[in-house]
Amino acid sequence: MAEEKPDVQKHPDKEVEQFRSLMEVPDTFEDGFSWTSVMGALFISLLMVPGAIYMGLLAGEANIGPAAQWVTVILFIEVARRAHKTLKRAEIFVLFFLAGAAMSMPFSGLLWQQFFINSDAARATGISTLIPSWYAPDPSSESYSMRTFFHLDWLPVIGLVMFTTFFSQLSNMVLGYGLFRLTSDIEKLPFPMAPISAQGILALAEDADEPQEGESDQRSWRWRVFSIGGALGMVFGFFYLGVPTLTGIVLGEPVTIFPIPFADLTTKTDNFLPAVATGFAWDLGHILVGMVLPFFAMLGSFIGLVITFAANPILYHFGVLSSWMPGDKTVPTLFKNNVDFYFSFQVGIGLAIAAVGIYAVVKAVRKGFKKRDEGDFFNAPKDRGDIRPILIIGCYLFVTMTYIIVSGFLIDWHRGVMAVLFFFGFIYTPLISYVTARLEGMAGQVVEVPMVREASLILSGYKGVAVWFLPLPMANYGQMTVFYRTAELTGTRFTSIWKSTIIVMPVVLCSSILFASFIWGLAEVPSSVYPYAQTIWELEAANKTIIYSSTLGSYSIFEQAFNWTYLFSGLGFGIVLFSSLSAAGAPVFFTYGIVRGLGQSMPHVIVPQMIGALIGRYYFQKKLGLKWRQYVPVVAAGFACGQGLITTLCVGLTFLSRAVVHLPY
Repeated sequence: MAEEKPDVQKHPDKEVEQFRSLMEVPDTFEDGFSWTSVMGALFISLLMVPGAIYMGLLAGEANIGPAAQWVTVILFIEVARRAHKTLKRAEIFVLFFLAGAAMSMPFSGLLWQQFFINSDAARATGISTLIPSWYAPDPSSESYSMRTFFHLDWLPVIGLVMFTTFFSQLSNMVLGYGLFRLTSDIEKLPFPMAPISAQGILALAEDADEPQEGESDQRSWRWRVFSIGGALGMVFGFFYLGVPTLTGIVLGEPVTIFPIPFADLTTKTDNFLPAVATGFAWDLGHILVGMVLPFFAMLGSFIGLVITFAANPILYHFGVLSSWMPGDKTVPTLFKNNVDFYFSFQVGIGLAIAAVGIYAVVKAVRKGFKKRDEGDFFNAPKDRGDIRPILIIGCYLFVTMTYIIVSGFLIDWHRGVMAVLFFFGFIYTPLISYVTARLEGMAGQVVEVPMVREASLILSGYKGVAVWFLPLPMANYGQMTVFYRTAELTGTRFTSIWKSTIIVMPVVLCSSILFASFIWGLAEVPSSVYPYAQTIWELEAANKTIIYSSTLGSYSIFEQAFNWTYLFSGLGFGIVLFSSLSAAGAPVFFTYGIVRGLGQSMPHVIVPQMIGALIGRYYFQKKLGLKWRQYVPVVAAGFACGQGLITTLCVGLTFLSRAVVHLPY
């Protein structure tokens, strides 16, 4: 079954078109669910989850999840080969998906919650004593001195986490699938970013499958490229994460070769760049991210960053960024600038993004729905594992009403909050989910309307902070459409994904709370043992108190940070930016990249990513041509795998050393 090609615009975005043409949907679909997949999820839950939690605290390694997925898939492919068994593409995709689901670690958030309620920011604003017991126990609870989540005071928190985990998975899977049917089957949108996600899967499937006649020369490159990335990841991972971990075991304090999470240069540049946070993140993974992402997206981010570098000293000179003081490092600089200007300015830019995105969707829908076949929604491809639309609608109503009832009970049925809950559940969530799904399908972009949650809860009239921790029926399911498109490109039957989710969720819940409590027991979180958490978490806590203080009923940080003039300045700037770049025919990725670079984006990350983008475009792409677009995601996947192997080994040694009991004789 050859897939119908989408209509090409008169002036298509060349870079988007490159991403659209990477893969096509196969003719047949296979069931990928097997006990091999379940064993992979168990392997992840028992061996990779503790490493992911630990490394997230140590270095903020967001890519430890993908690394664990690649490690698991490769290990099981090798085991299957030695058992004279071949894993199908669909089995590898489901194994990869289950490994990612096992890395969701729903209870790892408890580590943040125990920190936030005791943080300096929460105490200074009076929020600490107002946080409800179903988010975190009272600061006087003995569980904090015992450093364990297996305590009666944590039972309400654990129960709420289990509730939100189950219902978020159910709604994500079913409602995301419904949006995929709408945007892919009816509107025939191409989803340009989905092929990138599928390339690594094909690299592993190529190694596991027997090549068809005449295919060996075309397919063998994936495994070679993946292996090169894996070797790079192992070498760099040893010096970047392995050395600090191993020296922490031996010396008690980690010794770093490359600063973690970044080298802070703000105090060295504040004489000529006042109120500007400067630094450099030495993680090689950022270089690879710059190579993987569209070049014009990275170029736009860098230009936006340069604009910020020029604007901040001017704003400081005219007294707008008045809180910044010479000698402030990155964290206080970002927070103070946020309060003085960027909080409101970024809200305005976000509103401009949302307005432009919604306008593009409405315009395209009016044009596209005139051409659609009304029966497309009901006539899905054969054997793909689709379900009836009535079940999707029923699931949506059930999940939304359950969220509203539970949240209403927790908030004592406050009238204003109940109105907000119905607004989120039946108006905002379906609207923003569809807009995002369509933008993902057209250009690989996500849209969020900023401050909708915050403004709605403030206007509800509620006094206190409990409202900020409710399980709201507010979500954006549009991003799940890319996942289903990736599954379709790999020939995976959807029913195998749903069956796997049912099996793996109990395992995920048990492993995440077990290891989160164990890691908390090893050392206080955050502390010098975990440099990333010690550096970044206090900034995150301070930023959150800006919003949380807005419903206390007295003067708050939020009132200081929120400024209508700056908001409308951001809105006007964003609309002018999008309009002018669109009129000039600038690439879609370039426009969104500039928005990303504006404001408070860390140069510590954007600069190395831009270096990677330049190397990829002006060296590797010139040398390899458009094939480089197929090579680089596989290199990045291999790098994540290699780094994951090193980190898993080091974390295992750490846990063994901490588990040793020293006898008194």
